[in-house]
Amino acid sequence: MKEGPDIAQIGALIGDPARANMLAALTGGKALTATELAAVGGITLQTASAHLAKLEAGGLLLPRKQGRHRYFTLADETVARLIESMMGFAASRGHLRHQPGPKEPALRKARICYDHLAGDYGVRMLDSLVAKGAIDAVGDGLALTAKGEETFQCIGINVADLKASRRPLCRSCLDWSERRAHLAGSLGKALLASFFDKGWARRTAGSRSVIFSPDGERQFLALFPVEALVFAHVFVPKP
Repeated sequence: MKEGPDIAQIGALIGDPARANMLAALTGGKALTATELAAVGGITLQTASAHLAKLEAGGLLLPRKQGRHRYFTLADETVARLIESMMGFAASRGHLRHQPGPKEPALRKARICYDHLAGDYGVRMLDSLVAKGAIDAVGDGLALTAKGEETFQCIGINVADLKASRRPLCRSCLDWSERRAHLAGSLGKALLASFFDKGWARRTAGSRSVIFSPDGERQFLALFPVEALVFAHVFVPKP
């Protein structure tokens, strides 16, 4: 095919093992230096710099300068969704480095996916919101209901402010360890931020894991009580 989007170019950029590892590391939402990304990719700093230049030119990364340091982040949420969905597709087809799902139990339980909650707790949260009628499953998409607006206001999230943003309010994001969907978009981001602000949870240094405090876990499970419901719009069959 000589016309249309060039998926081969993007595939080649992501397909290199070192670059794939670096992109996966950046789905945690943190900006990382070339030295840190070289360690993630298992390559030298010089080689990492060449890879990062290619990813930047391909529109997958953004460089950021702070003082004398240069950091890299994913270009935007679209790139994060692309990488996470590819992880889910690879897992569903049995393309795994070792065992299914993240190696760390904490990573499987709750982790950051760019800027929202993923893992078992992320899926549980979306299932609960759908079950209580706060979010409607519309085909492959998600939509906030009037009841949902009240629910989020009670949680302390100003939906009106989120609606004023250009970013989609709620979006379905494939969870690669659970092989089902969790909540992304501005609502997903706001919910995770509120968990951190309330002291319910914290990030783990050097990891995408999200650790809940005992009280935070009780509050979270009470707020999102539904476990592992299978909805047609979020289920991805295992091979």
